[in-house]
Amino acid sequence: MTIRHLKIFIAVVETGKMNAAAKKLYITQPSVSQAIHELEEHYHILLFERFSKKLFITESGRLLYSYAKPLISQFDLLEENMLTKKHREKYHLGATISVGGSILSQTVKQLEEQFPALDIYAFVGNTKEVEEKLLNMELDTGIVEGIIKSPDLITHPILDDPLVLACSKNHPLASLSALSPDDLNQQDFAIREDGSGTRELLERFLSSHGIPIHVRFESHTPDAIKNALRENLCLTLISARLLTKELQSGEFIAFSNQSALWNRSFRLVYHKRKSNMVYLNAVKQIISCFTNPSMQDDLPLRPFQEKNRDH
Repeated sequence: MTIRHLKIFIAVVETGKMNAAAKKLYITQPSVSQAIHELEEHYHILLFERFSKKLFITESGRLLYSYAKPLISQFDLLEENMLTKKHREKYHLGATISVGGSILSQTVKQLEEQFPALDIYAFVGNTKEVEEKLLNMELDTGIVEGIIKSPDLITHPILDDPLVLACSKNHPLASLSALSPDDLNQQDFAIREDGSGTRELLERFLSSHGIPIHVRFESHTPDAIKNALRENLCLTLISARLLTKELQSGEFIAFSNQSALWNRSFRLVYHKRKSNMVYLNAVKQIISCFTNPSMQDDLPLRPFQEKNRDH
């Protein structure tokens, strides 16, 4: 039994005559008769009864028609979509939340301008989620700031992403011209979720300095963390790229740390088995043209001193 058999059967049902079905399908009447006979032999049923040179569909025939009609409609749709329509090549780009809140939209826009026929899908999650999707081949390329752990993924640092310790202008620490580690002792923090590269860097820094803090908020979104700074007088470690407007307006105060513990980069990540590098290289070129935020000139940042102040 083939699609051809079912199409012939449907034509006979809808025209009511074998010769009419043959004309509709541009085949001979014996071919129609043979196809119906083969269907009846295959299913061991009678599809039509013949009285006075007329065809009358049987109950078994009606049942087969109820199944065959939607099946053939779906098959015809499949043929139309696969054979007659032009397909847009798909490119799946993943990014962490820090990237998604800063350079992702511009990257996608410029990629679309370079490749108008490319169908681009963008996913935003934390570093762990992007890594898992790359390993499962659900993403073609990732842009992350956290540490990639799998040896099956290749990473290339591509853009500096300075982190700052930030708080509201109303926070008690906002009156200080500089911060040191002892100022953070037992402070309330709003932090990113587990799997975030930003959180990993914060935890590493706090652990290396033996600083205990109170975690009051944990969130996937920068906006929720910013609100915790505004309304709940929390501190946070966050990408300077996500606070440009707030820092320039004076709404937030931020302290920069020049030590290696706060240094990080946006990294381009892809699976080592990926062979098509055209779009990857285009993304790399786009991101490399973005300007790094100046720690001294563009943003009003105060220093974070590694050594505690003498009291």
